[in-house]
Amino acid sequence: MSVRWLLRPDALVALENEEVKGSLSRYIEVVRDRKPALFILASRFAVDHEGQLGEAWKDHDMSMGEFWGFVDENEGRELPSRPKHSLLDLKARLAADMTLSCNLCERGCGANRFNGEKGACGLGSRPRVATHFIHMGEEPPISPSGTIFFASCNFRCVYCQNWDISQDKTAGKEFDAASLAKVFSDLRHRGARNINLVGGEPTPNLPSAIDALRLTEVSIPIVWNSNMYLSVESMKLLIGLVDLWLPDFKYWDESHALKFSGIPRYREVVARNLKMAYDARGELLIRHLVLPNHLECCTKPILGWIAENTPNALVNVMAQYRPEHKAMNFPEISRRPSKSEMSGAYEEARRLGLKWKSCS
Repeated sequence: MSVRWLLRPDALVALENEEVKGSLSRYIEVVRDRKPALFILASRFAVDHEGQLGEAWKDHDMSMGEFWGFVDENEGRELPSRPKHSLLDLKARLAADMTLSCNLCERGCGANRFNGEKGACGLGSRPRVATHFIHMGEEPPISPSGTIFFASCNFRCVYCQNWDISQDKTAGKEFDAASLAKVFSDLRHRGARNINLVGGEPTPNLPSAIDALRLTEVSIPIVWNSNMYLSVESMKLLIGLVDLWLPDFKYWDESHALKFSGIPRYREVVARNLKMAYDARGELLIRHLVLPNHLECCTKPILGWIAENTPNALVNVMAQYRPEHKAMNFPEISRRPSKSEMSGAYEEARRLGLKWKSCS
């Protein structure tokens, strides 16, 4: 046992927690190498996509209709060999095509990032990785986590605690798919429970991440740690590859999302994507950061939505907010949430019957 594990006894026993087992059963099996990661299964699922790119989405959607049966049939068996063309290959082709006029996220900036034009996120064709390491500070079921911190972001959160990464499109250094794949494998061999794609924001780097998975032979669960402002097409590509969704649900009031993160239609897009992930057999751990003065307008309705729409998801009701970056310029969020605000948030989670105690 690693000495570092002794610092997180809650992580050591987290996978035996009944609340966690009830929500993340397949993820736990992948962590323990009892089932293959979804991307491994996608790399073994044969599809015919040699035709025109215009037909590729139709081929993809038809293949996904059959993929889950393939998953169920191959959970405890020796996997078939890689086919000439796999579902993972098809997803990679579609992701690359989306960068020709970028619509990876709902900003839909239309930049030709494939040829190096910068998108609204400030990125071109290759991702920039600020750092990667085994992270012991994530929620207990996720730690120790093989975390990849991508530079830049499609949000402009005034209180971002990783602003030096998320707001600097030149942070870190460029990585190609082969370099990412090597990091994935190295982190697994060093004891990481998962590959945790975060940032910044992973969404602008989705094509490179999928390309890296094509080069990864070791089975390890993929965690998508995201603001969830993805386009429908990006969501379709990730479904069948992500073993654990780790999304933020920040705001209920749309005007707050626009004011503090520069994002229109926030609730509409994030709620849609959470439902897409959940309804596609997704296992979710939803993070909600409690902001000061936002208990009634955002926290309570968000928790209510989770209870109604994703009832089996784990929830982290987070007290970690502190005024960072530009937050002191906004009086309503220029302090930490009060003890009474956090008590109100926890009480609401308890009242709604959410699965929050194991992760908050």
